[in-house]
Amino acid sequence: MANLKDLRNRITSVSSTMQITSAMKMVSAAKLSKAQDAITAMRPYSEKLTQLLQDLSATLDDDASSKFAEEREVENILIVAISSNRGLAGAFNTNIIKAVRNKANTDYPGKNVEIYTIGKKADDILSRNFTIYKNNNEIYDELTYDKVAEIAEDLMQLFLEERYDKIKIVYNQFKNAATQIVTEEQFLPIEKFDTEENKQLDYIFEPSKIEIVKELIPKSLKMQLYKALRDSFASEHGARMTAMHKATENATELRDDLKLSYNKARQASITNEILEIVGGAEALSN
Repeated sequence: MANLKDLRNRITSVSSTMQITSAMKMVSAAKLSKAQDAITAMRPYSEKLTQLLQDLSATLDDDASSKFAEEREVENILIVAISSNRGLAGAFNTNIIKAVRNKANTDYPGKNVEIYTIGKKADDILSRNFTIYKNNNEIYDELTYDKVAEIAEDLMQLFLEERYDKIKIVYNQFKNAATQIVTEEQFLPIEKFDTEENKQLDYIFEPSKIEIVKELIPKSLKMQLYKALRDSFASEHGARMTAMHKATENATELRDDLKLSYNKARQASITNEILEIVGGAEALSN
């Protein structure tokens, strides 16, 4: 059994850790509330924009297809891996890294796969085995639509220049504080939308339908990337809050166990001292 001093030191250490994890949980909870409000507010707009683009694209001839929808033989692939800059978020970053590795090795064997890492954690690990096209850690300092639009424009230009034949996004989709879903989306080329027979659209087009679609596609791509980053941002704080909650519970349980061991050791020490005193008294009386 450990001595009393060691037990006291361990109890102090665990109590300090518990205070830190509890504070981190509260900070993540506050940030999660704001991030959740942001992603909840933008989802209806994003979904409506996608629906409008689908409705219009479904009525266009193939000749009017956008250059962003061009299908090419896939040789060069870029995977946008969205992670976080900080750890202590459970399996949040690990799941993204595993998904990217699996996709690159299973779906595109023998192809040239490069990674665009958003977040320090993905860059630290994936740079060991893959070619990193670019890393962006600063986006979380100011996660605005304009900043994300710059990244989306860079990706669109890479596709138009035929540097990459396909661009994929891998990120954690936010469901709730305890659940994050690893999601893979195709960014470019844009996927062809399903058409409904004899679909009638109650729209008045000004200017032409083709011009509207060409204007909507870049905006839709920017919104797709912005939504993915907002989802990932909310998921990060949800995962960290859950991880810190579990860590606090474990620390509390460990502290209680250590206190019980300390009390038992202290009781045993007192009992031994009493026995020694009684033994000494008996020896003197004899």
